[in-house]
Amino acid sequence: MRLFTETQRFNQWWVLLLLWATVGFLLYAFFQWFVMGTAVGNVASNDTTGQLILVITLVFTLVLLIVVQLKTEIDELGIHFQFRPFHFRKKTILWEEMESCSVRKYNPIMEYGGWGYRISLKHGKAYNVRGNIGIQIIHKSGKKILLGTQKEAEIQEIISQCIKKYKNT
Repeated sequence: MRLFTETQRFNQWWVLLLLWATVGFLLYAFFQWFVMGTAVGNVASNDTTGQLILVITLVFTLVLLIVVQLKTEIDELGIHFQFRPFHFRKKTILWEEMESCSVRKYNPIMEYGGWGYRISLKHGKAYNVRGNIGIQIIHKSGKKILLGTQKEAEIQEIISQCIKKYKNT
């Protein structure tokens, strides 16, 4: 039985501003190339290859920012997470595989270099899309994983219950 589910996306105001600015730039570029017949930066109106590279790169970036999501689920077995579109299947960390599991405040930039899928030699892997609160999991092997969350109080209570239940069995 699932006890907790959270799905997060990159939907901060500055990400939405970036998305709209990119769409605006694409419309401007199309207008300059196909209506005015002038270059946009180093890409001339008759440079089909340059136009395709620019458009494909910008559209790929737009789609990526729209579809990226972090889904976290907690149940009696453990913590399951999927960072779409990079994980094709959910990854599971069983309660018995954990040395410790807690909710903590962290500094995304100083500890991991920002948000997204991040790897730090000192702090391990992080999967986060916003904020500075995360579920810190330390495997019995010493491997560290941090999963960002926006539901600190709720998730802290559920993790405490699950750990108590696991230790009592």
